[in-house]
Amino acid sequence: MATSFPYPTHPDGPTGPAGPARPGKPLGPVGPAGPGDHPLGLPRPAHWWQRRGVRYGALVTLLALSGLVILALVREQTGTHGFLVGLGLAVLPVPLLIAAFRWLDRVAPGPWRNLLFSFAWGACAAALIAIVANSFATRWIATATADPSGADTLGATVIAPVVEEIAKAAAVLLVFLFRRRDFAGIVDGVVIAGVTATGFAFTENILYLGTAFGTDQLSGGSGLASVTAATFFVRVVMSPFAHPLFTVLTGIGFGIAAVSAQRQRVRRVLLPLAGLLLAMGMHALWNGSTTFGEFGFFAVYAVFMVPAFGLLTWLVIWTRQRELRTVREELPAYVAAGWLTPHEPYLLGSMRARRLAREFAGHHWGRAAARSVGEYEAYATSLAFLRHRGRRGRAGTDFVVRERELLFALWHRRETARPALAYAARAAAPAPLPVAPWGAYGQAYGQGYEQTFGHGPAPAPAPAYAPGPGPVTYPSPWPTPYPANHSYPAYNPYRS
Repeated sequence: MATSFPYPTHPDGPTGPAGPARPGKPLGPVGPAGPGDHPLGLPRPAHWWQRRGVRYGALVTLLALSGLVILALVREQTGTHGFLVGLGLAVLPVPLLIAAFRWLDRVAPGPWRNLLFSFAWGACAAALIAIVANSFATRWIATATADPSGADTLGATVIAPVVEEIAKAAAVLLVFLFRRRDFAGIVDGVVIAGVTATGFAFTENILYLGTAFGTDQLSGGSGLASVTAATFFVRVVMSPFAHPLFTVLTGIGFGIAAVSAQRQRVRRVLLPLAGLLLAMGMHALWNGSTTFGEFGFFAVYAVFMVPAFGLLTWLVIWTRQRELRTVREELPAYVAAGWLTPHEPYLLGSMRARRLAREFAGHHWGRAAARSVGEYEAYATSLAFLRHRGRRGRAGTDFVVRERELLFALWHRRETARPALAYAARAAAPAPLPVAPWGAYGQAYGQGYEQTFGHGPAPAPAPAYAPGPGPVTYPSPWPTPYPANHSYPAYNPYRS
């Protein structure tokens, strides 16, 4: 039989037999915590190599060494002038791609350190693995078959897709395993995979463009007829999304696995592998398009690449809209408990309202206030996703601890965020609703709606939101989704 965990009540009011909770102090272990204890009662790392600083230092060292080695290899193949030209041309699509992936992640933005790690892994570690493995495999095949031309074709269509996609997928796997809280669904998988592939394509473009520039220097080619111009047009203008498109398939597999229940272990393993195999297949088709005849490249580009890009773009945007809908559907539960004001679920489920709130805070109180409002929106979104997973039986064993962390993070930022969200409620409000169809109830509802959003007479001063002996109630501008006496379905995040 499933058991329920305590429903999170407002910190101003009683929480049950345990009495009132004090706002601003996260829940911790019972009794005083010692100097080696975790503030939330979680175990400390037992060995020095498990400490966060040691792991971060090792990771940064690995990426830095990979970057130095890949820099030396690329410069050796392209020369100094070719390297500088390739670097200048290859960097052009990077800001656009990063901005596109960051825009997709605006509903629940992940930390920048994840994006920096993903880009660095793709540009340094994954590129180094690909160059070394591809060169070794191609030379071995050429020696074994005595057919250098066939070895190059086989290496490009078979070896390179397998090696490169595995190398890029390693970054997605590392974030999935070690930054699990930041990996909540399909959009997160797409963003991590896409940024990793952007870094990989950046290094690869330096190599190809630098080599093309060296060829032009030797042959005297210049202008639009040069090899550099042709390479730039194909790799930067026509297909800057090629590598991100391949690896995004792997990210989607990891994203679906992230929202799967922990008991579905086979699904959580097979889905990322299926995404990786699809990425390898599309990559192999793209690399092998030049062997399909004179117009094989353009046929594959028009028939497969462009439709696949459009389909995946639609899927990601649809998933983004579904995330906003989840925010609007899950947060009213915390309104009923007093943690959020009645208009916040609607506002936090609207990207326009969220932007207006940040702009209002930044204009009146500065950049720090705008950042605080942005953090409030991000924490509230994470809270909605956490509750959604718990209600579907997919929450982890740290559900209660994580929920309290998010609630207190909201509590600490409420003084800055709530006035900004109240402004956004007035600025983003739709037209007043008609009040006649609901009779007396509709009349009262319409008046409250008009007063709240500025379409009617000024409301009476709202009560100060300060800790008191009982829960603070807010006049709702519309009927709350759940009645006050509604019993919320209990769910157990630990059930199997």
